[in-house]
Amino acid sequence: MDYDNQTSLKELILIGFTQNPQTGILLSVMFLFLYMVIILGNSFMIFTVTLSPQLHTPMYYFLCNLSFIDLCFTSCSIPKILFDLFFNTRTISVTGCLAQMSLSICLGAAECILLAVMAYDRYIAICSPLYYTTIMSWRVCRSITVIMWLGSFYFCLTPTIIKPLVFCRGNMLDHISCEILVVIELACGDLSATKYLLIVHSFILLLLPLIFIVVTYIFIITSIVNMQSVQGRSKAFSTCASHLTVVSMFYGTILITYTGQARLSSYLKYISLNYGLVTPVLNPLIYSLRNNEVKEAFKKILMKYSYHFRKTNIGLRN
Repeated sequence: MDYDNQTSLKELILIGFTQNPQTGILLSVMFLFLYMVIILGNSFMIFTVTLSPQLHTPMYYFLCNLSFIDLCFTSCSIPKILFDLFFNTRTISVTGCLAQMSLSICLGAAECILLAVMAYDRYIAICSPLYYTTIMSWRVCRSITVIMWLGSFYFCLTPTIIKPLVFCRGNMLDHISCEILVVIELACGDLSATKYLLIVHSFILLLLPLIFIVVTYIFIITSIVNMQSVQGRSKAFSTCASHLTVVSMFYGTILITYTGQARLSSYLKYISLNYGLVTPVLNPLIYSLRNNEVKEAFKKILMKYSYHFRKTNIGLRN
């Protein structure tokens, strides 16, 4: 083999959804609308929680982190997808592809860890409410956040193992973005170390948090069922239902992607839309529309700033 030609590969080609320019424009308009919903919805959550003192609790602090992750996660790939669909281009540099892949791994790892942390937060709030403020202090929450991001950056090291490999199986990626499972298929040489590392990382990031969440919610549901207060039981179920819905959507698709890759390789780009686009769209809707505290806090913010706006206009007129 001529390895000089293989290592000089500068660009990869993303096959995407369609080669038809008209269809590409229609898809770009649809994806642009969803991307705007993601930006507005998650910015709304961050804005509302930040400006509402009554929402300055660990649960909403972690929700802000989730919204920030969703904003960054979609921004890693959606702008490039929109550009490719609208202008009917398909190329991406190898460096850009590896950077996109690294960021996606980092943010995906952060979300997996964060969902487990949010489950633990609900467990303490429902099963040990008297100790909640002590266990989930702001110092603990910030420490958890730092550990979460450090752990996520560690998992970004995976692409550094892939990067030195020689790409000798063409330059066509049957995907809409640089998904690690697809990129690694273009590499040749001994991939055993890389694939072993992917298995280990998948176990740590997917199965362990999921097992933790399932066990945690067994205790939570048991505790809720034993509650005597109907109102307290209803509120606890409502809060947990929102989190379980998000967990089911995110982990369900991720598990299908990583455990059924061999059988579903031709469908990976469609499946990835669920955790890369649909879930970030629905997360803020689930946590805001089902949450009276968020809706009430937003109303207070609107009333406060509309009052200041009217007061300022009256002062200017006088």
